[in-house]
Formats: sequence, C-alpha cells, structure tokens
Amino acid sequence: MQIKWIRRIVSIAALLAFFVVMLGAYTRLTNAGLGCPDWPGCYGHLVPETGKALDSAQSNYSQFPLEARKAWTEMTHRYAAGSLAVLIFIIGFGSLLHRNRQAMMPRGLPILLMLLVLFQAALGMWTVTLKLLPVVVMAHLLGGILIFSGLCRLHLQLNSVQPVHTVGRWRFFVVLGTLIVFCQIALGGWVSANYAGIACIGFPQCNGEWLPKLQFAQGFYLFSPVGANYQGGLLENEARATIQFIHRMGAFITLVYLLTLTSLILRRFNYLPVRLIASLVMTLVTTQVLLGLVNVFYLLPLWAAVAHNGVAALLMAMMWMMVYLVRRRPSNVR
Repeated sequence: MQIKWIRRIVSIAALLAFFVVMLGAYTRLTNAGLGCPDWPGCYGHLVPETGKALDSAQSNYSQFPLEARKAWTEMTHRYAAGSLAVLIFIIGFGSLLHRNRQAMMPRGLPILLMLLVLFQAALGMWTVTLKLLPVVVMAHLLGGILIFSGLCRLHLQLNSVQPVHTVGRWRFFVVLGTLIVFCQIALGGWVSANYAGIACIGFPQCNGEWLPKLQFAQGFYLFSPVGANYQGGLLENEARATIQFIHRMGAFITLVYLLTLTSLILRRFNYLPVRLIASLVMTLVTTQVLLGLVNVFYLLPLWAAVAHNGVAALLMAMMWMMVYLVRRRPSNVR
C-alpha cells in the first residue's frame, strides 16, 4: 500500500475516532449505555426492531423495556466504533506491508493501535454485559481518547513533521504534563461513570463548603461488585461529592501546570510546529476549565458535557503530539 493512501486513511480514521468519542459521551450522558442490553446485537438483532418484531425481541429481555431512541443511539455508536476498527486494521496491515523504508513509515504505533482497538472492543462488550461497571466505563473512555490521540500522532509522523532536538528536561516536563492530563481525564471518566457530575453544587465551594467531608475509600473504590446495575450510580452523595471535588482539584493543577509549561515553551522555542501545538494546548485547557464551570453552574447541560469530553480528547492528542516533537537531543532553543 502506498504511503499517501495510508495518510488519507489515517486522516479519515482520526476524524471518525473523534466522532466516536463524542458519540460515546452523548450515549453515556443520555443514559443510553444500556439502550441495548445484549452485545453485539440489540435485543438479539443487528438493528433495533420495530413493529411486530419488537414484541418478540422485547419478550426475551423483559427486564429491559426497549426505548427506540436509546437503542438507536447505542447501535449507532457501535457501528461507528466498528468502522473505526476496520480502518485501524487497514492502517496496521498497510504499515506492515509497506516496503519503502525511506518513507519513514512507523510500525510500532499502528500495531499498538490495533491492540488498543481490540481491548476497546472488549471494554465495549463488558460495559454492556457488566451493566455499566464504573471501572469499565472509565477505561472505555480512556481507550477511545488514547486511540484518537494515537491516530493524531501518527498523522503528524506520516506528514513528515520533524521533531525538534532539545535538552532532556523539556521532554521530561512535556511527558509529565501528558501524564497529568491522562490522570485528569481518568478522574473525569470516574466522575461520569459514577454520575457525580452535579454532586457538588456551586463554585468555588462544594455544596456550601470550602472543604466538604471526603469519603475516599467509598468514592474511589475501583472493585465494585459485578452483577449490579450501575446506571444512575449507586454511591451515596458524600462519595460522589468527593469524586467531583477531587476532579476540581485536578483541574486546577492541570490548568496551572499546562499554562506554565506552554508559556515557557512559547518563550524558548522557535520551531513553528511546537509553538503551534503549545498555543493549542493553552487554548484547549482554558476552554476545558470554562466548560467545566458551565457544567457546574448550569447543572450539566448536554451540549457542554459532550463538548467537555471532546476538548479532553483534543487536549490529550495535542500533548501526545508534543511528546513526539520534543526529542532529547542537543539544544535548539533560543
């Protein structure tokens, strides 16, 4: 396969991956995660049934009344994710079959993406079969964002954007920033998985308190019992408020760190791709905090909550691309 075709497929896959992340957020926020109680079908069929077939499908899942809108939302998400998986495998096998060594076709990242998409498919199945088990829901969100970020980085490499040679400390600080963003997204996923988005009313206080009573053991217990239905969440409000409060603290740390890091990068680096991505990171992290405030003040409006997930994915992608661009070599900073 020619590398120009691989580039095009990577571009399409990256756009589709972003759409899948946004659609996954919409599915979760509209409580459509169990719109189809089975997997990979929906009430035993490839598409949600209507008419007479609906009665037959419903009889096999009497505990789960079929809601057409939620079922179609869930199945649309599955088909979009399946299409993305096909594109990623085309990219992976294309990279393995590509023979032009001078074209600098990466092989490690496409293989990693294939492994990620297989694990993501398993998480999608467990999300349904384990009835929205919080740790699985959080991992599913992280997997989708990592796939999108990996595709963005692969797109950068395939378009021959060369890394800048810099001193080691810059790479360390960028990698640390990437880990901070990853942990903050994981916290956000834990908030969403436990329906804790509006557990803290008001800002900067939480339910009228500067420091609410924190229940770490209950709020951050990852090994919830299998078999329960977690739609709507099972935690007490104090535990949910703990999750939301820690997420806010993480947002503050992420904002301060990334604004400081990107300000220093913009002062020290001349290389245009690095400056461009640093500027985007600065814009995205500020936008993300503003969206978080909108979610708090207006009690989780759907558009803001979905956008909050999308901006998180873009921020992670930018950080992963910056890790690629900042290499540990002799200094090229002014």
